[in-house]
Amino acid sequence: MESVLRKYRGKGFKLTPQRIAILKFLDGNTSHPTAEDIYTEIKKKYPTVSFATVYNTVQALRDRGELLEITIDPQRKHFDPNPSAHHHIMCTGCGRIADVFTDYSKALTLPEEVTSEFHVTGNHVDFYGVCSDCRKKTN
Repeated sequence: MESVLRKYRGKGFKLTPQRIAILKFLDGNTSHPTAEDIYTEIKKKYPTVSFATVYNTVQALRDRGELLEITIDPQRKHFDPNPSAHHHIMCTGCGRIADVFTDYSKALTLPEEVTSEFHVTGNHVDFYGVCSDCRKKTN
């Protein structure tokens, strides 16, 4: 955790106890939490923390490229502390989101009318399916 704190101190990111708690919660977190999920968890240790503090912190992290905003769920924004290029899959049963680290850039070809107008700099593919836990529940 010390390396995480050092990283943010060096970037002029004000480290309050609440922000440190948010960074600890996000460090290595693969659950793709919403701001509400983060707030609920942080509030257990810091009962006076406001939702605005959590939301503003995740937005600041997103703006710095330290956190991805995931829009796979049309109902809520999720956040991913892994900013490396990757894709996501969401279970349509329970809503769980998982990472997909396969590079699809070579497999996808865009029509010439698109590539003549745009120089492609990246891609993100969202997948939907039913997870193994939900499949077990329906069998």
